[in-house]
Amino acid sequence: MRSLIGAMAVILLAAAPGSGERIKDIVEIEGVRGNPIWRVGVVVGLNGTGDSSEMTKRAVANILRRDGLNLTPNDISSNSVASVMVTAQLPPFARVGTKIDVTVSTIGGASSLQGGTLVMTPLMGADRQVYAVAQGQVSLGGFSASGQASSVSKNHP
Repeated sequence: MRSLIGAMAVILLAAAPGSGERIKDIVEIEGVRGNPIWRVGVVVGLNGTGDSSEMTKRAVANILRRDGLNLTPNDISSNSVASVMVTAQLPPFARVGTKIDVTVSTIGGASSLQGGTLVMTPLMGADRQVYAVAQGQVSLGGFSASGQASSVSKNHP
């Protein structure tokens, strides 16, 4: 009997996994999920590919008003800005400082966001609390290549 218990102990110890997996990476806890966050934002620095909708003019006027410049939407006539919808998925167990990817989509008449910069946009959950802030260069995931006789590019200036 002792030899049987000893043999089983040896087998169990030998079969123990050597890799250190985190429990949160291999277990899905019921009720724990990511949370969608979103907000309307503004992309600036577009080279004539933005939109000139009333919504975009109001958004830019509001941003400038927060900085002390009192302009009306009628004072703004630029197609180098665009209204956008910024969305993201906040992962479960995210901590302060966790970086997440965001998706930026046009909601006005902009033809391209290439070369633009997203103005600081607080992202809210369904409970209207701010959980993240998005800002920075808009990346279209393109490429550019050139040779002696020709060049090709996609989504790249």
